[in-house]
Amino acid sequence: MTTTDHDPAVPPVSRTIRTFHPRRGRMSDRQTDALGRLWPAYGLDVPDGPVVPVDLPDLFGRRAPVVLEIGSGMGDSTAAMAAADPDRDYLAVEVHTPGIANLLDLVERGGLRNVRVAEGDALSLVSGLPEGVLDAVHVFFPDPWPKTRHHKRRIIQPAHVALLRSRLRSGGTLHCATDWAEYAEAMRETLDADPELVDAYGGFAPRPAHRPVTKFERRAITAGRPVADLIYRRR
Repeated sequence: MTTTDHDPAVPPVSRTIRTFHPRRGRMSDRQTDALGRLWPAYGLDVPDGPVVPVDLPDLFGRRAPVVLEIGSGMGDSTAAMAAADPDRDYLAVEVHTPGIANLLDLVERGGLRNVRVAEGDALSLVSGLPEGVLDAVHVFFPDPWPKTRHHKRRIIQPAHVALLRSRLRSGGTLHCATDWAEYAEAMRETLDADPELVDAYGGFAPRPAHRPVTKFERRAITAGRPVADLIYRRR
């Protein structure tokens, strides 16, 4: 089966309902310079339209376990985790241009060889990956889409989870974190319902030391929104 064939065990993923807001925003001179210079070496475009296969060993120039970071924001967490974990490669996917540029700058400043940055729809990117190729998937603080009519846009829902899980190796981890209590419960219900995922902690996980505390998380805690971590393993 090719990466673009549909696996009957994985529900089809809608290509018309986006799970994110396209975001551009202003960039500093430093970010503009980093994006212009470093994108050709470290960047990956995720086109709209037909799924494009992604060869991870070719992208990173080596064969190593790969962690997919969905929604890397300004890139601080991704850069910190990649620096502390040089034996694994980190593929960050983001739609916020200043965040992409900032992560590229952090990659250069840190001399990180194990980071690549993709711009576009994470689900399209995942669809282009072979099955069982990822060591871990991180979904940290995704848009909670709090209004009920927008819940269909949430990334953690059955069809999306089935797709993400199918790209994990056996024993690979799907790690989600959110500061939105209702979404945390919905995430847990959805992840529990996937027959190929096992809750590594039998409920919400203790905060893992490997996930750096970001400014966003500090603001959430200050505002009284506790952070929930969920860590599941593929059978």
